[in-house]
This record gives sequence, C-alpha cells and structure tokens, in this order.
Amino acid sequence: MGGWAAAPWRLGGCSGRGGLRGAARRWGSSRPGAGDRAATLSDLLQSSVEAEEPGEAAARRERRCPREGTVLLFPGQGSQFVGMCRGLQQYPGVRDMYRLAEKVLGYDLLSLCLEGPRDALDRTQHCQPAVFVASLAAVEKLNHLQPEVVERCVAAAGYSVGEFAALVFAGALGFAEALYAVKVRAEAMQKASEAVPSGMLSVVGRREANYKFACLEARKHCESLGIENPVCTVSNYLFPDSRVIAGHLQALEFLQENARKYYFKRAKMLPVSGAFHTRLMEPAVEPLAEVLKSIEIQKPLLCVYSNVDGKKYMHSKHIQKLLVKQVVSPVLWEQTMHSVYERKQGTEFPYTYEVGPGNQLGAILKQCNLKAWKQYKHVDALEDEKAADT
Repeated sequence: MGGWAAAPWRLGGCSGRGGLRGAARRWGSSRPGAGDRAATLSDLLQSSVEAEEPGEAAARRERRCPREGTVLLFPGQGSQFVGMCRGLQQYPGVRDMYRLAEKVLGYDLLSLCLEGPRDALDRTQHCQPAVFVASLAAVEKLNHLQPEVVERCVAAAGYSVGEFAALVFAGALGFAEALYAVKVRAEAMQKASEAVPSGMLSVVGRREANYKFACLEARKHCESLGIENPVCTVSNYLFPDSRVIAGHLQALEFLQENARKYYFKRAKMLPVSGAFHTRLMEPAVEPLAEVLKSIEIQKPLLCVYSNVDGKKYMHSKHIQKLLVKQVVSPVLWEQTMHSVYERKQGTEFPYTYEVGPGNQLGAILKQCNLKAWKQYKHVDALEDEKAADT
C-alpha cells in the first residue's frame, strides 16, 4: 500500500505564501519509498484526461458499466460521537493526519474524538474538524480494505462541512489547507451562533405542508415580540416531506407549538447552537472567504457536487465562491442526490459508500432514491471487528 501515500486526501506541506498547502499531486513521483504502484487516483484520472481527446474520454466513460464506478458521500456536523476513529490508527496515514491536525488546530483532536467529553466534541468549533478528519480516516480504512472502490470513484458529495472532505478526496484542496479552512469556518460559525438565540428544527411534514407560509407566520410572530428583521427559513432539504427550518429560537418554538396547524407530523429541535445555513451566519462569511483566497484550489479530479445548487463544481473559482456562499445558503441535499443518481431508465446504479461517522446520509438516500440505496454501504469511523481479524 506504500504507493498510496500520494493519494489526494493525504497530507500536504507548507507553501511559500505562509499558508498551508497540499502537495498530494506531487508526492507520487518524488516521495522516497513509494512502491511500484505509485499511480494514485489523481495520477490515473489525470493521465486519462491528458492522453485522450474529450470525445474519446466521453466515449470511454459511456462504455463503462455504471456499476463499475463508485460514489462516496461525506457526512456533516451532527454525525460525531465520542469514540469515533478508535482502531483506525492502524491504517496508513491516519496517525499522520491526527498529528498534523493537532498542529493546525492547536489541540489534541484525536483524544477529543476518542475520549470526549461529549459536550466539548459537540461544540461547532470542534465537531466540524472532527467529522472532517474522521471521514478522511474512513477513506483510509476503505482504501486498505477495498482499494478498488477508491480507484473507481467517479463522484463525491459532502453534507455541509463534509463538502470540504469531498474536495480533499477529489484533489481540489490539500488536507492541511482544507482543515485550516474548516477550523476558521467552525470558529466563526460558533461565534455567530452565540450572538443570537437561534437554532434548527427538524420537520417531517404531510403533503399539505407549506413550509414557506409556516416560516412567514413564524417571522410575523417574532415581529410581534419586538424582534427586528427575524429569521426563519428552510435551511436543509433532506428528502421528500423532510426539511430543517432554522432561525430565531422564538420562531422555532412558535412552529413547534403550532405544528398541527402547518401539517407537520413531527417537529423536533436539533442539538445545535445556531441557525446554520441562514443569514444569521453572515459574520462567518468574511473569515472563510479570506482563508479560501489565500490557499490553492484546483479543479477536482472527479465530479464533486455543491450543496448550494446541487450541481458539479466546474473550476477553482467556482469552488471558492460556493464554499463561502454555502455558509448562508440552504443545503440542497435532496436535489444533490437527484443530480448524482440521475440516469436513463434501466441503467444500473453505482455502489455508494458513506465514509465517516454515522449513517444519516444512507438513511436520507433511502428516502430519496430506494434503488440507489440498495447499492449503499457504510464505512464507519470505527474499526470493524471482522476486518480486524482478517
């Protein structure tokens, strides 16, 4: 497995600009001790692009059986748990990830993941980096157990902060650079969430539910309480009839109390401290934008889909712009799943792997596309007992 030390999700060095820079694309040929199998996912994809004319590459993809390609999904905030990544340090690169993470973050992330305390791990400023690194550690596990899955990956998507991990895996961002951006993002979002009493409400509605109307009435209720310019809006589109509504706490409490009126079958507060993916996160925009301007972003080497519009990222400036916009825009996950799995009737679905803590994205995929979900597997951020015995 030595040749995979150059894989796109692995570690980078430092740039002359003082920022953190991923050097993954260069390590395949220069790193001492790399084995004969030095062709990484980056190398394989890059060489295929350079060797073929666009028409030839398209024809080759068309001929490939859809089942041969794989899709990786990266979870977001809320999937973390104390004990995650226990046993994964045996896989190549995972210990190095956590050593570098400690330098970038300024605290021992591995100990926090393994031992908690839970309250500290659940804080936005900690859990976003924790989920980011744990997801890429799960990729290491997957690459060790089933390297062909990683080699054949044709598309990736990440939920909220998971999008950073997806972009690192796809070679668009270096590991250290992306982790630093996640650190800044998480700290800024934590600070923004503490400025205003706000939160997020998970809602499952009946077909008659009108979310926009419900949010409008909740904002009017807030205005009647003297809250100026209140926020209450859909912040996450999960699957048909399931939304997350975020905004001022008083608005969410109003919706819970009037759930039957708005045809909500279930309305449950999420254990988060802020209204993420709404304009209440605007204070986090500038710090993240400044970081992304200072680091190197390259075009992904495979399809990565944006939360903002559910479409593929096209180039580096596109990534820089939408990663910033994502902080204050709703997560269009349901729409993203439709984009990823859209295909002609009768065409087989690819194998999908959720890499990282929790299996929430698999549960959502089941509701969005049952046929695609039948090819779903979860690669947990824990050591599998059966795998450990082999």
